[in-house]
Amino acid sequence: MRITQIDAYRVELPLHEGSYKWSGGNAVRVFDSTVVAVSTDDGVTGYGEICPLGSAYLPAYAAGVRAGIAELAPHLIGLKSPLDMACWDILGKVCGQPLTTLLGGRFGEDFPLYRAISQDTPEAMAEMVAQYRAQGYTKFQLKVGGDPDADIERIFAVAKRLQPGDVLVADANTGWTQHQALRVADAVGHADVYIEQPCRTYEECLTVRRRTARPFILDEIIDDLAIVVRAASDQAMDIINLKISKVGGLTRARQIRDLCAALGIALTIEDTWGGDIVTAAIAHLAHSTPPELLFTTTDFNSYVTVSIAEGAPQRRNGRLTTSPRPGLGIAPRMDVLGEPVLSVR
Repeated sequence: MRITQIDAYRVELPLHEGSYKWSGGNAVRVFDSTVVAVSTDDGVTGYGEICPLGSAYLPAYAAGVRAGIAELAPHLIGLKSPLDMACWDILGKVCGQPLTTLLGGRFGEDFPLYRAISQDTPEAMAEMVAQYRAQGYTKFQLKVGGDPDADIERIFAVAKRLQPGDVLVADANTGWTQHQALRVADAVGHADVYIEQPCRTYEECLTVRRRTARPFILDEIIDDLAIVVRAASDQAMDIINLKISKVGGLTRARQIRDLCAALGIALTIEDTWGGDIVTAAIAHLAHSTPPELLFTTTDFNSYVTVSIAEGAPQRRNGRLTTSPRPGLGIAPRMDVLGEPVLSVR
């Protein structure tokens, strides 16, 4: 089987809540997503999606994605492709199997989701938690990483609204300096809360980890297999946040997931952002992860107002399941994607 054509589409994904805010005063109102179609000489087309969290989060931005595809695509015609998600979709379609099966097998009927709570006042964030709990969510990721006093108030305001079985994560997205992170971790030491990626560097996070009893999650610095090995050796975390596009696609994400499973390290499985296609890929990797090690995952397509594919997983009572259809189990809405912004044959 040979690749005969690669098309890229640009699509805007506005948010239901109007904006999404996190540490450092960063915010996004409309996400700029790129959908890739990889066509083969057997008539099978696979689809992938990548959607950076704006241009201020990690070394990634939407226009850069498309520039990279434009550079790579001419060299891939007639060869196998590193456009990983689309190739997995092709593999599933050719084999007649959903990606859940190809990635390790399906565990159970569904799995729990978390809801990210955009940075706001303590009262507003606590109210959003109550609203999303009414929709079936029991896991909540607070966007903190701002002023330490305000963040301490945010954590306690939400903690007061939790019910038995709820899970609370304070995600700083690297927004605290080391001394600020230590202060917050000490102040909330008796709260039932996880601390996620408090500082920018591995060394700073490790220092905070060693001086708090709160369960600890690493996210932004988890970008390859080597850092997971190092962090496991240092006992630097209890959980990692595994973002598919950040580690290079589903192939590497599965490698990291399998290593964590062997080491007994739990995972949040997600991506930087995305729509229906990214949500489907996340769901297949999550559903093929042992439930005791799947800390949580998310449904990005429920955050945005535009649907770009039919057949994508849809949340039900705070949980998600995967399609039994081959590959990703989705069909792009070509009327939404429009004409490709890049086409290479």
